[in-house]
Amino acid sequence: MRRTSLSLSLLAALVPLSLALTACGGDSAADSGPGSSRDGAAAGGAKVTLSVGDQKGGSESLLRAAGELENLDYTIKWSTFTSGPPLLEAVNAKAVDIGAVGNTPPVFAAAAKSKIAVVAASHGSSAGEAILVPKDSPLKAPADLRGKKIAVAQGSSAHFQLIASLQQAGLTPSDVQITLLQPADALAAFNSGKVDAWAVWDPYTSQVLRTGARVLTTGEGIVNGLGFQVAAPSALADPAKGKALADYVQRLQRAQEWVFTHPEEWAKAWAKETGLPYEVALDSVKRSSGTRVSVAVDDAAVASEQKIADTFAELKLIPGKVVFKDYVDTRFNGSLPPSTTTPRAFGKDS
Repeated sequence: MRRTSLSLSLLAALVPLSLALTACGGDSAADSGPGSSRDGAAAGGAKVTLSVGDQKGGSESLLRAAGELENLDYTIKWSTFTSGPPLLEAVNAKAVDIGAVGNTPPVFAAAAKSKIAVVAASHGSSAGEAILVPKDSPLKAPADLRGKKIAVAQGSSAHFQLIASLQQAGLTPSDVQITLLQPADALAAFNSGKVDAWAVWDPYTSQVLRTGARVLTTGEGIVNGLGFQVAAPSALADPAKGKALADYVQRLQRAQEWVFTHPEEWAKAWAKETGLPYEVALDSVKRSSGTRVSVAVDDAAVASEQKIADTFAELKLIPGKVVFKDYVDTRFNGSLPPSTTTPRAFGKDS
């Protein structure tokens, strides 16, 4: 790709422009209503239906590419969302039994007293969590952001990464101009020069780096690199659904392992699902999404999330204090490695 800007039509393949927030961000709804959710057929006619919240190119695509949607003894009903918070709203409403989100949406859901349970985690590189600037920008370090306008999706993992990066540089959110925009709108603002920088995550990071942007700083060493599977307590309390949830989490674990040994194959499947160019998908797989490994929702993970909750509470971006451990269910931890596991890195020839 040698375009000087990224087409909005390509972004629309990931995130419909009519929706309010994306990927790990704010307050939009599912991009398909309950009647248009997809059903994954189970072998032999299942009696249990597991309702799973997903994001474009997310869990369904991963499981299908890894062959983990075969031989199910339950049915999966998929509903696609464009962001973590509305997905968790659906979990709270018992419309969804489980869904994948980034490290920040559970904090906002907990602050809203939602009925959620964090049941599984994954850990990977935070290199895709980045603050981007145009290639010719005079900004060289996070400290240079003082007084500058920065686009970010509210309540997203990028939102916390931005705040943490500012704090590390001796700045506060009041020292910059934070503009809350979904990625499609943020892209337009970034390309037109209406913002000086953009805090975002992969695959957007990998996309824009191929179209004339550069990294000012990343989340490496700043954010925890965690993502979560969040379930409805009512689903966990149902023995049949609880058994299906345990199997589903194990399948995701195996699929993540498959990605690490099949990065090119996953990139091709991901590109086909989302409309991303293959090169961008592969960049993102090797930079961040393919580095993930399933980990325990342990004390270290809880403490790390508590830090995020405390940060947003201190800034009055969430109402009151959140005790994150109150929203954690460790029944699926089993023999999973600790959450502090080092992200896996691909070699140059992987």
